[in-house]
Amino acid sequence: MKRSYAFLLALAFCLSALFFAQQGSNAKEKPATAATATFTKDVAPILYAKCAVCHHPGEAAPMSLMNYKEVRPWAKSIREKVVSKEMPPWYADPNHGEFLNDSRLTSEQIETIKAWVESGAKEGDPKDLPAQPKFSNSGWKFGQPDAVLEMSEEASIPADGTIPYKYYAIPTNFTEDKYVQFAEIKRGEPSVVHHVIVSVRDPEQGPLPAAGEIRASAQRVNPEAAGQQQQRSQGARRAVNQDAMLVGWAPGMDPLTLKPGNAKLVKKGSVLVFQMHYTATGVAAKDRTKIGLYFAKAPVEKRMFTRGVTVDPYKLAIPPGDANFESRSSYTFTEDVHLHMFMPHMHVRGKDFEYKLVYPDGKEKILLKVPKYDFNWQLTYFVKEPIAVPKGSRIDCVAHHDNSANNKFNPDPTITVRWGDQTWEEMMIGWIDYTIDSQDLRTQQTASK
Repeated sequence: MKRSYAFLLALAFCLSALFFAQQGSNAKEKPATAATATFTKDVAPILYAKCAVCHHPGEAAPMSLMNYKEVRPWAKSIREKVVSKEMPPWYADPNHGEFLNDSRLTSEQIETIKAWVESGAKEGDPKDLPAQPKFSNSGWKFGQPDAVLEMSEEASIPADGTIPYKYYAIPTNFTEDKYVQFAEIKRGEPSVVHHVIVSVRDPEQGPLPAAGEIRASAQRVNPEAAGQQQQRSQGARRAVNQDAMLVGWAPGMDPLTLKPGNAKLVKKGSVLVFQMHYTATGVAAKDRTKIGLYFAKAPVEKRMFTRGVTVDPYKLAIPPGDANFESRSSYTFTEDVHLHMFMPHMHVRGKDFEYKLVYPDGKEKILLKVPKYDFNWQLTYFVKEPIAVPKGSRIDCVAHHDNSANNKFNPDPTITVRWGDQTWEEMMIGWIDYTIDSQDLRTQQTASK
């Protein structure tokens, strides 16, 4: 289905527009008092702006918050969550960096919700109710995709037990290179899907896997493993695509959403590899996850690259009982770039995470600091303005892990924890998105149709 460029432009800037609109309204707003607070006039605008994107029918949130009838039974719970700042989920230290998708409520908004609940959670005059936000009725956030690629077979998920990661190859059958501006994962059976990572295997990397599940004996790409580990496991004859990751899904993770002029490259003939992490729920289930791709309609200036700044998996060993084990990773840029996104990733022992930029002259700047990492929310942080990184600069990622009995999520504080796929094992990856300053693809090709 064709969409106008204007529509895609609007989608690309939706986060930015929301950010500035909220900034403008936040500067003027005053908290409602307990005597005057109503849902229609005071609370609905907050929920529509900050909560409805997840809390509407068909989304991952457990309940819809689109009208008074839906909201009223949850009033006290909503108050508790916003006062404690558990909701909306946001973990970046406000002293470092500004982000387009900052979902925090202002202190005035929190006080308004608190006053509304404490005064009886009244509905108010229906005439005061603002228009509800509109969401796509196609089941996809950005409307009908240009291409929908689906697992060629259903995955059977047992009722109980540990389920190893599964990998599925989905041929694109693209006859030309495609530049992807938006991408969204849609889970077949959400109750059993813990997370999904979609990576790209292109023909230059050697023989491509056939459609269907990639068995353990076959070579495959795990985008969560370091490049060095990939080379060790796959051998020197297979090239490693350092930009293998296309898009992922986990609670709190946004679809791929790039501004006009930026896009991810999927080369002709490529195969997508779905890394599927399933969790048993006590009931056997079947899943057939799919991905929707939206191609850039305007000339693409820069390819968006994704890289994991990763600790050496072979050296990660968290001692038993260690409440503050430090892990570090670094990457030095060999050309001028701009950073666009951060996504820290650890497992249940993850405690905190920091991205620091070290300039060639030794000057340092903290780009993102997450003082209380929460594995249950795999948040991405889109910077308000791309960050200039001169050639020779270094990204340092520093994280801490809590392997003590005081960590309520720790399944076993008595063991040494090493790198691994499962949540009771560990990882430490500082994902980044960046563009290369010297690149201008407009002089080389036109956008995919």
